[in-house]
Amino acid sequence: QVQLVESGGGLVQPGGSLRLSCAASGTIRRIYTMGWYRQAPGKQRELVATITDGDTTNFTDSVKGRFTISRDNAKNTVYLQMNSLKPEDTAVYYCNTVLSVPAGFRLNAWGRGTQVTVSS
Repeated sequence: QVQLVESGGGLVQPGGSLRLSCAASGTIRRIYTMGWYRQAPGKQRELVATITDGDTTNFTDSVKGRFTISRDNAKNTVYLQMNSLKPEDTAVYYCNTVLSVPAGFRLNAWGRGTQVTVSS
C-alpha cells in the first residue's frame, strides 16, 4: 500500500509565492518520476512539472521561469515552489509518482489534491 500526502495549498495574492509538498509512504522499492498536475474549473487535468530519479525536470510552458520542482529522496518527498503566482494558476494540484514496490511491479500513484487559489 502506497499513500501520497500533499500539503502547502491555500489562498495567496497575485505575485505571491507558495510551496507545495508531497510525501510518499508505504512499501516502496524505488521512486522513478515524481510530479505535479493541476485541474482548473472547467478544464482537463494538465501536467505542471515532473522530476525524474536522475533529476531531469520538465515544465509546462505557462509556468517556466516561475515554478521550480525538486525532490528529497531521503524523505520520499517532492516539492513545487511557485513564485509570481497568477490568478490563472488557480486549480487543484495533484501529486503523482511512478514507483516500484518490493514485489517488483510498478504503479502510478496519485494524491488527493490540494487547492491553490490566487486572488486579491
